[in-house]
Amino acid sequence: MISKNYTRWIFVLPALIVVSTLFVYPFLSSIFYSFTNKNLIMPYYKFVGFDNYRAVLGDPTFWWAFLNSIKWTVFSLVGQILVGFSLAMALNRIRHLQWLYKILLIIPWAFPTIVIAFSWQWILNGVYGYLPNIIVKLGLMDVAPHFLSDSTWAFVSLVFVNIWFGAPLIMVNVLSALQTVPQEQYEAARIDGANAWQVFRHITLPHIKVVVGLLVVLRTVWVFNNFDIIYLMTGGGPANSTMTIPILAYNMGWGTKMLGRSSAVTVLLFIFLLLVCFIYFKVISRWEKEGAHS
Repeated sequence: MISKNYTRWIFVLPALIVVSTLFVYPFLSSIFYSFTNKNLIMPYYKFVGFDNYRAVLGDPTFWWAFLNSIKWTVFSLVGQILVGFSLAMALNRIRHLQWLYKILLIIPWAFPTIVIAFSWQWILNGVYGYLPNIIVKLGLMDVAPHFLSDSTWAFVSLVFVNIWFGAPLIMVNVLSALQTVPQEQYEAARIDGANAWQVFRHITLPHIKVVVGLLVVLRTVWVFNNFDIIYLMTGGGPANSTMTIPILAYNMGWGTKMLGRSSAVTVLLFIFLLLVCFIYFKVISRWEKEGAHS
């Protein structure tokens, strides 16, 4: 008869195999290759120590991509939280046909990324795009703006699309958290004469801030690592204006075939996100302790 200890490991084993195959092996291999001169064209490679890291950290393109990644993450995340939070607050007050509004607002999140990228690429195209031509016909501009081929417009356009795409996820999670707030507290606050800001600050925010904090952690990692929307819509251009760290790592690995240097970029990205998550979790842990003592 199989003991309980062996039984539970048998059930966990498939998940461990999947995780090891899809995460542990690529992660460890990236760390290993980052210390080598591995090239996808050459069959042999050798250990080079920290040469890849020194080359990456001394490359202005890396720091340009890093700055773009910071801006991309901050602007996208702030926009998603503001839009998603506002929609959740509005939906929480709706009593009739709330399910219909939820379905309509979750549509952006329901489509595959490739469909969204190519749809917006068609809408924003400066030659035959729907939006640029509408802007010219309305007389707002004399010449159709090139949203995806202009260095200034391209970054703004990508951030807009990412906000439109990611806000529904924030909305759904915040709405779920809002619906757990005890209604008795709202009623007591109204009886005491509290205004809308006081109700939000002292009742709503304390109940949902941990959920929002975890959303910020998850979305920070997800957005900073975002590759598909940027690559499909602009490829990091024009003139590297939308170049981010994941795009840079891809170009190094599959463009110039320098897998060792590309691996060094991904390891540096991992270390940075690990530090960011550590700070986030310290703040969230403090919030949880404050909630437990209140």
